[in-house]
Amino acid sequence: MRILVLLIPTCIFAQLGAPASQGQPARANQLPLSGRGGQSGSVSATESPVAGTTNSVNTINPTIQIQGPFAGSAAGTAPFPAALSFREAINRGLQYNLGTVGLSNQVRQAHGQARVSRSELLPNVSGNLTETVQQLNLAASGFRFHIPIPGVSIPSIVGPYNYFDLRASLSQTVVDMSAWNNYRAAKENLIANQMSAKDARDLVVLAVGGAYLQVVVATARLQAVQAQLDTANALYRQTSQQRTVGLVAQIDVNRSRIGVLQQQQRLVTLQNDLAKQKINLARLVGLPPNDHFNVTDTVPFSSAPEISLDEALKQAFGERWDLKAAETQVKAAVRAKSAARAERLPSVSLSANYGVIGEDPANSHGTFSIAGSLKFPIWQSGRIEGDIEQADAAVVQRQAELEDLRSRVESEVRNAYLDLDAARTQREVAQENLQVNQENLKLSRQRFEAGVTDNVEVVQSQEFVAAAELDYINSVFAHNIAKLSLARAMGQAADKLPQFLQINSQ
Repeated sequence: MRILVLLIPTCIFAQLGAPASQGQPARANQLPLSGRGGQSGSVSATESPVAGTTNSVNTINPTIQIQGPFAGSAAGTAPFPAALSFREAINRGLQYNLGTVGLSNQVRQAHGQARVSRSELLPNVSGNLTETVQQLNLAASGFRFHIPIPGVSIPSIVGPYNYFDLRASLSQTVVDMSAWNNYRAAKENLIANQMSAKDARDLVVLAVGGAYLQVVVATARLQAVQAQLDTANALYRQTSQQRTVGLVAQIDVNRSRIGVLQQQQRLVTLQNDLAKQKINLARLVGLPPNDHFNVTDTVPFSSAPEISLDEALKQAFGERWDLKAAETQVKAAVRAKSAARAERLPSVSLSANYGVIGEDPANSHGTFSIAGSLKFPIWQSGRIEGDIEQADAAVVQRQAELEDLRSRVESEVRNAYLDLDAARTQREVAQENLQVNQENLKLSRQRFEAGVTDNVEVVQSQEFVAAAELDYINSVFAHNIAKLSLARAMGQAADKLPQFLQINSQ
């Protein structure tokens, strides 16, 4: 029976006592070819020339183009305000706009990826508890015993018997340069995503600030037309009274009435436009999509800060977060390429386990194993060369994207300066044009009251004043949009708003 006692522990050791197998050396994490893959959506301010010739002195048309997630928002949890200030709109946009929300979650994802890459360098400890009841068929396993001693035999069925095993296992990477460079690449990628999230805040400032200015200018247009409607009604009443005493013809009364109807229709159209602009602003800042709120701030004309073009370019190259993110993405791609090259190097790992094994906890004994492993590639059928080639392509692509972004940043600053200069001169022309037309209206009304002319001249002068007022409002809007665009082009727009825009609370 001693043979039986020796055979059974041998079978158990074959199943449980062998050292844990080591994992393969880490492979390089392949980054996407382009660093712009996760940058969905955009916000830009443009000034396009007004085609053709009109009676308006305005020759540029400013617009804020918002695409992708920046045009929406998550539902805000802050109370719904009856009145919304400029600063509050910016703060709500930074908190709820879908552009910042999405990139914030992208930062979290990159942080998780960095932790996964780091885990390959840190110890991994796991525990295992097993309770086994087993019966063996030795004959089925190929054991055939023929003992030439009468009365002595070895049974072909062993068991059932039971044992338990409580064991802790440790694995540790000692040297793996590919895993180390993967971790450093993941850290650089995390930093790049954090910088992209900060750049998204600048885009939100441009989007929300532009939308707020749209509401402000729509309100100003509405107020201007309301004033023109009041003036048209006053002229209509005056003409009607003069018609009663026979001083003017009925055609003058009709002409005055037509002017009132025109202003009334313009008022309805501008009320509709204001409601739409409010809904658009609400969509950007996490408010319910309706127009049941008012804006409390106006943004009048104020001169642009005295910053030279060279100084603006210097600030842009030093403060633009998207430029810093692109530079960091190049570093991440270089680390990923180093990880690919490191696949050719040996790796060293260590594994160990310790536990107790026996029939039950009271009848058990400690066992352990320690194993060190040195692994080195001999021939990988071109896999390592393929990883290096892919990583090198990502490095070249991201370096090209960085160069392109540098050029784009400079072009945005220069374009903002051009737009700012054009808007400034247009505002000066619009202001002078408004003063001249207001003077002409005053003279026309004096001539009409004196009976020197009919009300054709007065109606035309009123139309010219109305157009001139709208021109002035639009020119101030264009100037404010140009300043907001310059703040974005220089970087860290949220901090520069007090420097570029004068906010007046009502």
